[in-house]
Amino acid sequence: MTVPVHDFSAIRKTLGISSAKQGILESLAAMPQEKARVLYDKLDRIEIELARKTKPALGLFSVLSTLNQRDCQLGILTRNTQQNAWLSLQAMQVESFFEKETVLGRENASPKPDPGGVLKLSDHWKSSPEEMVMVGDYLFDLQAGRAAGTATIHVDRTSTFPWPEWMDLGVTTLLELSEKLEQN
Repeated sequence: MTVPVHDFSAIRKTLGISSAKQGILESLAAMPQEKARVLYDKLDRIEIELARKTKPALGLFSVLSTLNQRDCQLGILTRNTQQNAWLSLQAMQVESFFEKETVLGRENASPKPDPGGVLKLSDHWKSSPEEMVMVGDYLFDLQAGRAAGTATIHVDRTSTFPWPEWMDLGVTTLLELSEKLEQN
């Protein structure tokens, strides 16, 4: 949904996480609780600053408008906090497309690649995962969608699509996805 602004290497360095073998959240979860709490607070401050700088990815408004016109339910599942996700939506001026309770952060559901957040949205909408589509730009998004039983769309700006086994469709931009939606 956004133009990438996270420099995960820099965030790891700021938090004192030396290994890139596991995600930042997984690294924090493995730490003693007191140390992790301080680093979660630091991570929250970093993410709030980044959320305020968020810019929409090419085609975001078009995709959201098309889906909205088709009466599709829209949700967000992020490894970020719900507050930061909402700040990002506001910075991009697209918050009106979402209900607050369908924007799930790491405090609302286990972080992706865990499918719990996808299933929580499915329950909220009283739908089955087979009726849903997970759109994401990273492996964790695709894994969460597949584990929940949804179709998956990989938005890969690099056009390399390194995880073909995890995606049902690959696009390079949300504008390309919007064009595919308009064809169907």
